[in-house]
Amino acid sequence: MCWNTSSAFTPVGFALRGPASRKIVWTLGDAARLLINDWPCDDGEEYVAAVKACVDALSGKIAPEQFREALLRAADEAGIATLSLVRQGMGERRPDLPSSAQR
Repeated sequence: MCWNTSSAFTPVGFALRGPASRKIVWTLGDAARLLINDWPCDDGEEYVAAVKACVDALSGKIAPEQFREALLRAADEAGIATLSLVRQGMGERRPDLPSSAQR
């Protein structure tokens, strides 16, 4: 299993309740730990679907981005606020903007 796979996985931030209230998921391994250790409830349909999708992504049966969509649905179901993140230098350069505006 590829616990630290990050290719084709757009990072996402989560605003959870409690002492560990903010988490950023960079890899499939981060997501698995979040679902198992920090998720506020474990009985929702979307949560169960996200756990299954995580296992499928870790074993290469589905693409990481497919799992990410399941994870976002589970967060919505649980009332967890999310924020999509863009890694610096990972975005496409826009030819219509001067290079200084693209940073």
